[in-house]
Amino acid sequence: MKGGMNQLLKQAQKMQAELARVQAELANITVEGSSGGGMVKVVANCKNQILDVKIEPEVIDPEDKEMLEDLVAAAVNQALENAQHRAEEEMGKVTGGMMGNLPGNLNLPNF
Repeated sequence: MKGGMNQLLKQAQKMQAELARVQAELANITVEGSSGGGMVKVVANCKNQILDVKIEPEVIDPEDKEMLEDLVAAAVNQALENAQHRAEEEMGKVTGGMMGNLPGNLNLPNF
């Protein structure tokens, strides 16, 4: 029984190291969100950081700033949702789905 526990502990330590490696790599994986038929594009990484925002000049109307605000918010939300899904995919490769549907931004130890 002791050998089985040691093996289980080694596997858990290996998984923890692999999760830490993937977590660090998430900052380098980028995803995009867009709105307005691609008129507003947002690039984020899988650490939920916005890296870039592009706005086509055609959607900049000083008389309708609310529309632009809505387009930016929608693109940001889509980018962050895409980032979360991608992060879950990457973490799932390590865990084999053992962590279930935990949100990607949980404050887990060592992350």
